Amino acid sequence: MLRSHGFNIPAAPVSMEAFLVSTGIVALAEMGDKTQLLALILAARYQKPWPIVLGIFVATVFNHALAGALGAWVTTLLGPEVLRWILGASFIAMAVWMLVPDQMDEGETTSAPRLGVFATTVFAFFLAEMGDKTQIATVMLAAQYHAWAAVVAGTTLGMMLANAPVVWLGDKITKKVPIRVVHLVSAAIFAVLGVLALLDWG
Repeated sequence: MLRSHGFNIPAAPVSMEAFLVSTGIVALAEMGDKTQLLALILAARYQKPWPIVLGIFVATVFNHALAGALGAWVTTLLGPEVLRWILGASFIAMAVWMLVPDQMDEGETTSAPRLGVFATTVFAFFLAEMGDKTQIATVMLAAQYHAWAAVVAGTTLGMMLANAPVVWLGDKITKKVPIRVVHLVSAAIFAVLGVLALLDWG
């Protein structure tokens, strides 16, 4: 499943795997995340879904592009053995983190309507994503797969799949989704990726 340094794997399958895994992981991890809560707040406050959805997309692209670049850069500094242990431990730590519910801090709600709905969304979402689960996951996935574009595209799509419906439908969708079960599934996936990273590169 994961890329092994000991074998020559064609670039296309690795990129497709990176894209699909990144999409699925981030879509699951984003459910109930603070940035999804932020999307709910923005939608309720401004009632303008199109600029909000576009703002989420732009903020995610920029944030995850930087995170993916960081992940790719890390691989140039660390040898395969060190990277194997760091990634394996990081994925397992992410699995534990997924079990901790997120809450919005008071300072993370929107407070700059003068910027306009689109600019406010970009600004708020970019800041909310700093150090968030999905940003850290993007760093790790980019380091794991060595496929920056595929990972960033996948994590961005995952964010949009989780957040765009919330903007349009409000909390109706989150009430119908068993968030705890989603988080348990996400944690299990991260744990499996961590174990596979340790075994596959060993």
